[in-house]
Amino acid sequence: MKIIWAPWRIEYITKEKEEGCIFCEKLKERKDRENLILYRGESGFIILNRYPYSNGHVMALPYRHTNELSELNDTERLELMNLTIKCVEILKVMRPDGFNIGMNLGRVAGAGIDDHLHFHVVPRWNGDTNFMPVLGDVKVMPEYLDETYLKLAKQLKFIKRGEG
Repeated sequence: MKIIWAPWRIEYITKEKEEGCIFCEKLKERKDRENLILYRGESGFIILNRYPYSNGHVMALPYRHTNELSELNDTERLELMNLTIKCVEILKVMRPDGFNIGMNLGRVAGAGIDDHLHFHVVPRWNGDTNFMPVLGDVKVMPEYLDETYLKLAKQLKFIKRGEG
């Protein structure tokens, strides 16, 4: 039997659960690189998932702390969708074959953090090892988070220059 080690998972499994909203707390700290915040917009932001489904797993979130889509105003809704599109654009530097984009509303729907809305944007590649979590309860991550963060931050700056 072959063993694939996934030691990064133990931190998520054993760490003490933080009080309050992790997203709101990380925003207040103003330590964007350390907290993996890639972009701050007018009413929302993009953050790299610390416990990703695959490399490049990012999330687009409103600043407003809510778990109800209907509580977002039109400006917040529009920016949230635009941030989700920006996620796809910056992830293209990783040359994925496709993307999963979704939002889990409520814990029963799969939301690990169910009190602050967020879209997941997950790049996918033909032939990736998606069976591993199902069969082996492990994930194969070919790149360190810090390297992914730097790659996406550089791409974000490139796209921003091209927009303006």
